[in-house]
Amino acid sequence: MTGPGTPAVPEGDGVAGAPSATLVTGIVELVTNDPARGGTVGLLRDAAVVIVGDRVAWVGPAAHAPDADRRVDVGGRAVVPGFVDSHTHAVFAGDRAGEFAARMAGERYDGGGIASTVAATRAADDDALRAGLRRLLAEMRAQGTTTVEVKSGYALTVDGEARLLRLAREATAETTFLGAHVLPPEYARDRAGYVELVAGPMLAACAPSARWVDVFCEPGAPTAFDADEARHVLGAGTAAGLEARVHGNQLGHGPGVRLAVETGAASVDHCTYLDDDDVAALSAGRTVATLLPLVELSTRSPYPDARRLLDAGVTVALATDCNPGTSFSTSMPLAIALAVREMRMTPAEAVHAATAGGARALRRDDVGSLVVGARADLTVLDAPSHVHLAYRPGVPLARALDLP
Repeated sequence: MTGPGTPAVPEGDGVAGAPSATLVTGIVELVTNDPARGGTVGLLRDAAVVIVGDRVAWVGPAAHAPDADRRVDVGGRAVVPGFVDSHTHAVFAGDRAGEFAARMAGERYDGGGIASTVAATRAADDDALRAGLRRLLAEMRAQGTTTVEVKSGYALTVDGEARLLRLAREATAETTFLGAHVLPPEYARDRAGYVELVAGPMLAACAPSARWVDVFCEPGAPTAFDADEARHVLGAGTAAGLEARVHGNQLGHGPGVRLAVETGAASVDHCTYLDDDDVAALSAGRTVATLLPLVELSTRSPYPDARRLLDAGVTVALATDCNPGTSFSTSMPLAIALAVREMRMTPAEAVHAATAGGARALRRDDVGSLVVGARADLTVLDAPSHVHLAYRPGVPLARALDLP
C-alpha cells in the first residue's frame, strides 16, 4: 500500500501495510479519545484515518497519511467516534403517548406505566417486534450511534423474556436480561415468588442470549425491587456467567448506587438522586455512572448533577434510555446537548461520555475511541467541530460513516 516517497509518518500511530485499506481524509477536527493526545477528547486537527477491514490501522495528520487503496473525503467536516448508547429498551410494542401527555399536564411518573408496554409486547408477534427494533436501530445509526445495548423487561414471563433477548441478539451483542424490571400484575401478591422465578427458570432461559443482568432497584416504587431482592437477582445472574448493571436512584434516594458498586456492576444508570455517600462510593469504585438526560426531559424530573460526579473523578456515560414511556428518543446528539445545558458538562466532556464513557459502561475497549486497533466506527458531523453537537441542538448534524 505504501509507495515510494511516502513519509515514515512519525506523527501518526500504527502501521498501515495491509491490502484493501481505506484512507478517510478531509477531517478538519478528529475526536480520538486517545489519552496520549491530551485534553478531554484527544483532538487532532487536519487529520486522516486509515481503515483496514473493520479496524483503525493508522491515525495522524493528513499531511503524513500513507497511501491507501481507496480514499473517502469527508469534505472538511469533524469526525467523532461512533456514539455508544449503553442503555436502551428498544425491543417492545405499543405506544404510551397518552402517558406522556398526562405527565406534561402535571402527573408524576412512578414507573407504573410499564405494565401497558408489557401487555402490548406480550401480544405482539416476532415480526412486529423485530421490525420495531430495526426501525429504532436505523434511527440511531442515522444520528451517529454505532454501538447499542438492548434490554429485555417488557414480557416478564420465562418464554417472553427469552424471546425478547433472542430478537435483541439478532441486532447486537450487548443484550441485557431485565426480568427484574417491574413486578408483573399476576405476581402482585407474590413478590418473593416472582423474584425466585427471575433468579431461577427465567434466568436459565435467558442467559444464553444475554451478556448482562440488570435490575430496577427503587424501593420507593411499589412495583420495583428493594436492595435485598436486587442483590439476589444480580448474584444469580453473575453466578450464571452474566455481568451486572443496575437501574438506580432514578425516583429518589435509595440503595441502588451503593449496591451497584458493592456487586461490581459495570454501570449504575439514572443516578438522578445522589447523596455524598453515593458519590464517594462511585469515586472509590469502578462502576460507571450512566446518565440519561432524555428521561428527565420526558418526565420533568430534576437532572443529575454530572459536574459533581466528574469533579469527584467518577467515569460518566451518556445514553438515551430509548423506551416507549419515559424517553422515546434515539438521539445521542440531543442527550449531549441536554448534558451540556442542564447537567453542567462541557461539550468535550459530554462527547467523551457519549463515546468513551459508554464504552466503559459496556466494558469495551474496541469502541468509543479512534485509536489503532479500535473498531472503525466513525461518525461524521456536518460541522467543523464537536462543539456543534451542543451548540446546534436538534439539528441533524451526525451520521455514521458507511464505507464503500
